[in-house]
Amino acid sequence: MLKARPALRRTVIWSTGAAALITAGAVVAPSFGDAAPQANVTAVAATSVQWSPCKPDTPEWAAWKGSECATLRLPIDWARPDGPKFDFAIARRKADPATRTGTLVFGPGGPGDSGVERVGTGLARFSAEVRSRFDIVSFDPRGVGRSSPITCSPELVAERPAPEMKSQADFEATVAYNERLRDDCREKTKPAGIFDHVDSGQTVRDLEAIRIALGEKKLTFHGSSYGTLLGAQYAETYPRNLRALVLESVMDRGVPTTRAFVKDGAAAGQDLFNEFVEWCADKGNTDCALRGRDVRAVWTTLLAKAERGELATPARLAGKLGPRLTANDLVNMVAFRSFYQANFKVLSADIVEMETREASGPPAKLSPVPPAWPVFCGDWRLPARNYREYASLVRTMNKTAPDMPYLLPARLVTSCLGGPTANPQHRLKPAARTAPPVLLVNSMHDPATPHKWAASVERQFGRKSVLLTYDGRGHGSSNDTRCMESAVDAYLTDLKLPARGTHCPAA
Repeated sequence: MLKARPALRRTVIWSTGAAALITAGAVVAPSFGDAAPQANVTAVAATSVQWSPCKPDTPEWAAWKGSECATLRLPIDWARPDGPKFDFAIARRKADPATRTGTLVFGPGGPGDSGVERVGTGLARFSAEVRSRFDIVSFDPRGVGRSSPITCSPELVAERPAPEMKSQADFEATVAYNERLRDDCREKTKPAGIFDHVDSGQTVRDLEAIRIALGEKKLTFHGSSYGTLLGAQYAETYPRNLRALVLESVMDRGVPTTRAFVKDGAAAGQDLFNEFVEWCADKGNTDCALRGRDVRAVWTTLLAKAERGELATPARLAGKLGPRLTANDLVNMVAFRSFYQANFKVLSADIVEMETREASGPPAKLSPVPPAWPVFCGDWRLPARNYREYASLVRTMNKTAPDMPYLLPARLVTSCLGGPTANPQHRLKPAARTAPPVLLVNSMHDPATPHKWAASVERQFGRKSVLLTYDGRGHGSSNDTRCMESAVDAYLTDLKLPARGTHCPAA
């Protein structure tokens, strides 16, 4: 049974995800090699799951009716399966008994999204056909939500340095702050030791434990965004234990260098800004509040106002971002966030409002640190040795995305300075090619996971696997149109892949 946690006055608990990671800190976690022995996972997860109705004790969660929740006791460190344990939260919605095929496990994104909440509130991302055929199970990854959430002192979080470093002194101060934050969060996150073991190399064993505990001979898995990283790592770790694998909005852990990571992310953000400008320029489009105007010039003016601390926050976001916007928040929390759903109409209206609205109230504060930043830093090795190297990365980013300075990729680099990486990125190991054929799904214009990443991962899986492309915009596309939904459903239910190179037209 799930209980809502009481508010704590002197800690910050991060329990749900943010699609944009605007982070601070790094994780220090020892790697335990390629795999915990299969026998260890089997022994830990051998007992059956004890399901009971989800009963969160807050009235706004009434929509959870029909969902079931459970807890698995799993090792904090899979290299020590007999060592200390933590509670790992899972949830499910059952299929129609008359049409049930099996169980589908959904891997949430973020990192920091709660799969338990996704199940509890109905999982509208899946079609009626899939919901009738599969029990849909998801989970809160370790360090998130109800699975030992990362907990830190709010006073220290509030001291986070500005992400735009301007000198070697700033660089050294950021590294020192990251270390202090890691130490603080390590001390406050319970049970002891979990903070250092939240990378996806650990979570992939948790996923295998779910399969075993559910009694599923083979795993059917749908991972979205950051969940694709987990799905791909499962395929290279347990290829023989897969039935089907959908990777939607695909992360490519084969990106080899910090510069390549920053450049790819910047290119994706600029691509969506270009799409926004083109959308506004369409003479038949009456939805753009900026139609007939020079969108780039208007945007440049807003950026300058934000840099001076004079830009008012759009009314719809004032409660989240405060009365004034930093340039960083203008780019990442207003424009970039709107690109996730390609919500260009709202963005154009926000821009017009910001042009005319007078800024008032206190200066904007830095955006808070979102959940599960140690997960990202545990999965990505993105070094910068000094300020000079960091500044070079920022120049690369800004040259690639001239309309989107301050973009997220550079801040991710900043957040992980000073700490080693337990589960560093790499191209998929040859074992992944022995897994059943994989279906990858990606928009042509995705702000967070560029199409080139999905194409790269398709090549790494080999010719049996297929990339299905949505010729539209946005992050997450498996149910954007009937064409997309039908292709994904056919694969999940009957293992029928579309032809290689299949595209679905934009809506």
